[in-house]
Amino acid sequence: MINSILNELKGKNVAILGFGTEGKATYHFIRRYSDMKLTIIDKRNILEDNSYLNDDKNISVIYGDDYLNDLEKYDLVIKGPGVVTKDIDVSNINFSSDNFFTKNLPNINFSSELELLLKYNGKNTIGVTATKGKSTTSTLAYEVIKACNPNVKLLGNIGTAIFDEIESIREDTLCVVEMSALQLEYVVDSPHIGVIINLYEDHLDHAGSVEHYHQDKLNMFKYQNSSDYAIYSKDIEPLNSYIDSKYKAHKYGICLKNDNSENTTHIDGDYVVLNNEKLYNINDERILIGEHNLRNIMIVLTIAKILNLDMEKVINTINHFKGLEHRLQYVGTYDGVLYYDDAISTVPISCINAIMSLQKVDTLILGGLDRGISYQDLIDYLNTGVVRNLICMPETGYKIADSITNEKVNVYKIELLEDACKKAKEITYKNMICVLSPAASSYNYFKNYIEKGNAFQKYIK
Repeated sequence: MINSILNELKGKNVAILGFGTEGKATYHFIRRYSDMKLTIIDKRNILEDNSYLNDDKNISVIYGDDYLNDLEKYDLVIKGPGVVTKDIDVSNINFSSDNFFTKNLPNINFSSELELLLKYNGKNTIGVTATKGKSTTSTLAYEVIKACNPNVKLLGNIGTAIFDEIESIREDTLCVVEMSALQLEYVVDSPHIGVIINLYEDHLDHAGSVEHYHQDKLNMFKYQNSSDYAIYSKDIEPLNSYIDSKYKAHKYGICLKNDNSENTTHIDGDYVVLNNEKLYNINDERILIGEHNLRNIMIVLTIAKILNLDMEKVINTINHFKGLEHRLQYVGTYDGVLYYDDAISTVPISCINAIMSLQKVDTLILGGLDRGISYQDLIDYLNTGVVRNLICMPETGYKIADSITNEKVNVYKIELLEDACKKAKEITYKNMICVLSPAASSYNYFKNYIEKGNAFQKYIK
């Protein structure tokens, strides 16, 4: 695979667009094998924090507000997922050429770490995407496979750049790759086993529209063939409505109800069942709680059957899996109140799932960056009085606060997370739960959800 990638780059005018985690991994990978000329493009002046680049005589660095101009002059642009292409000025691009494959920028030949992995090792790749749940499902799938076959890697949006691990990927290594919409946007290859857990409204600030965002996700299945596998939730819309005969892979549906259709993993009584085979007792004691996590487990069981794994090891791994940080993570009990960190919750449905999973939520801390998505379903749910105390933070929390009409719900507008935690300690009933589940991005006050979750845990403790 390495030689194939290097041959693709050889003799081309190559640019690395975005010098974040993936961009740096791409640069270091290329430099381990070649001193070819490269251009690194980023909005920031990356030379300030990456002084080693000053010693590289075969690079050019472009930065500033116009960094997205003139991308069409490169033979190959290896794009990082943090770069938003809807901001590219297309006024000077000649759209008459059909030499390149991009959907809305036909004169710019985008590639990426993910595209190169899929192109040259897609047969050993298991891809997982969703609006919510992809990190948990990717990690659980990885742990289940590792219990049966240690020759497996966990890569992608979960935090490990593909090119940082590429030297350890052998011809028979399985790669479980969490894939974001921004990573999938310009791929023209798909993985051997593709998973789409759900599709909701999200990332409108990047995608521009719900339809564009969903179509980027659906690239997971778009380029599969009849020897591949597409796993999707057939009881979640609009995902189910997208799946039709244009997708050539073997299709496996996931359904939380009794649906004995062929190749549908479903619930029948106390069991997860696939093609009349009982796979898992849903009453087994496990650490992952909530209906949404049961769906994640069903997806992993389906992957395990496709890979013909040892099901006893699979079930043991599932039941002992502790989940990930900041995803319904138990922080501790203080003064009789149980605290949970669900900072990963960035859309309304994940907040609703958190409340339903924990069941005894007395105080909810929510709110974050307004990205233009609808909060009506969450507002309607909270107006039922399912949570007694709402601590609402800017920006979305304030809008939600103004829409709560149930007089039995106590609503507090608080700007800072530390003050929100102090208020939660004052108002939450003993033996009940306080959960941070923002239902929004954290970028208006924090670097990311991890920083916000860590701050929450610090203030609570």
